[in-house]
Amino acid sequence: MADKPVRADKATAVAELTEYFRNSGATVLTEYRGLTVSQLTQLRRTLGRDTTYEVAKNTLAKRAATDAGIAGLDELFTGPTALTFVSGDVVEAAKGLREFAKANPKLVIKGGVFEGRAITADEVNKLADLESREVLLAKLAGAMKGSLSKAAALFQAPLAQTARLAAALQDKREKEGQA
Repeated sequence: MADKPVRADKATAVAELTEYFRNSGATVLTEYRGLTVSQLTQLRRTLGRDTTYEVAKNTLAKRAATDAGIAGLDELFTGPTALTFVSGDVVEAAKGLREFAKANPKLVIKGGVFEGRAITADEVNKLADLESREVLLAKLAGAMKGSLSKAAALFQAPLAQTARLAAALQDKREKEGQA
């Protein structure tokens, strides 16, 4: 009888992790060996509200990843593992993890999942090198605004030329009429 509550807790934990895997845009696996509770709390704050940092048993995390249809992570589930589930901007979360790991070398980025496929620690760092979604959208908006301004000027040019031509013709006719 004592085994049933433990198994129920494990099943609940696997179900919760499976949902995190399914609902996250990306998941980053880290090793946190040697970090204090206050450092982990600081990391959670750094990552923000759209990111969940969960410490999980490797066997449960493996089962949850399999249940969520994610393959290629089995070799990463060694040692003390924490999962960073990102539901917001993946680039910002990757930057936050990398910056925290620079300040706290005991945090090791192992790899993760992005858009349904396994990625290496180097690929996580490449994500961190990208510009944030907001910056990319601002650049796109600026480029579109510039293109629209050029198009507007291009469309207005024939109208302006036609107006000048009509004014010149009218001046010519008035001069011919006076002569």
